Amino acid sequence: MGHYGDYQNAIYAAGLRGVLPGVPVDAATLEARAEAAMPPHVLNYVQGGCGDEHTQDENVAAFRHWGMVPRMMVDCTSRDLSIELFGHTYPSPIFMSPIGVTGICTQDGHGDLAAARVSAATGVPMMVSTLANDPMEDVATALGDTPGFFQLYTPKNKELAESLVSRAEKAGYKAIVVTLDTWVTGWRPRDLNAGNFPQLRGAVLANYFTDPVFRSLLAKPPEEDPATAITTWAATFGKVLTWDDLDWLKSITSLPIVLKGICHPDDARRAADHGADAIYCSNHGGRQANGGIAAIDMLSDVVDVAGATPVLFDSGVRSGSDVVKALALGATAVGVGRPFVYGLALDGADGAAHVLKCILAEADLLMAVNGYPTIADVRAAGAVRQQA
Repeated sequence: MGHYGDYQNAIYAAGLRGVLPGVPVDAATLEARAEAAMPPHVLNYVQGGCGDEHTQDENVAAFRHWGMVPRMMVDCTSRDLSIELFGHTYPSPIFMSPIGVTGICTQDGHGDLAAARVSAATGVPMMVSTLANDPMEDVATALGDTPGFFQLYTPKNKELAESLVSRAEKAGYKAIVVTLDTWVTGWRPRDLNAGNFPQLRGAVLANYFTDPVFRSLLAKPPEEDPATAITTWAATFGKVLTWDDLDWLKSITSLPIVLKGICHPDDARRAADHGADAIYCSNHGGRQANGGIAAIDMLSDVVDVAGATPVLFDSGVRSGSDVVKALALGATAVGVGRPFVYGLALDGADGAAHVLKCILAEADLLMAVNGYPTIADVRAAGAVRQQA
């Protein structure tokens, strides 16, 4: 049986034939290449953060003060990186985080479908954003046999919210991931300086424009009057959610409800007590609020009070070692965001698949070298906070 770490052998073997990776294997070079390749209006939206971007920088940097203590003379010739989540066994502990402009990150404008093909090819589940350039049903079809999740930006219009959730359930998604911190957009200087908000230009609104409830709000269909459709979208986007809304969300679907944006242990405890099926520890990659603490530094406190409720995590993950550290701090599954989008921009589905394979290879090899043959061993070992 092969291991994810075997991917490095394939790269070395190709090198003997003079074939080098078309997409970089490390995060820094990957980002630099993407910066040179992506159109500025797309790059700034993907790469930019809130305020002076201190929080998003800290998300990445904070992984450096967490470390793993290696254990020797452990037989790690066989490793198992699989996880159980929502009744399904996934071959690895990573997922593709929801990114609302994935659709415009490929030249053909169908980045959501490309990312779904990555999911089908790698077994890495995709969280499909409400904001997409292709309808969720088409994306679900492209996912193949890999179960995906639907991320919901809850609109003010309850009938529209219920329609989006119903469509996701009928399309075969296995959970509804409710983003809590985006009822209003954070202060993003890169986009503001360029006067650039892709959705107001009609991008990534396919799930709304194809929704029967949304279309019923319009005098003319979006194809005939896109300006009014965009204005209507802006007016209905962003319901302020409270704990009372969780009962309503659970009542409109049989799918698990995941609450995304939980960083405080008191909120994690309330989420578990109110029946959330999973807690998603994330600060939106630093895109929504500046001045916060790095997400990885808040993870263990959330896990401690979550009890049996699974905890998903993202924000700042750039490498396989980051993935292992998050698992060591108690995450059930770990989301990869910007890196897979950079791969999409550089080489479509093949590029994004390569990025995920590299992250998994590094995680697998770290576990092998450090004496952790399973994720249970990683969690038992934990991560150590290093002093500055």
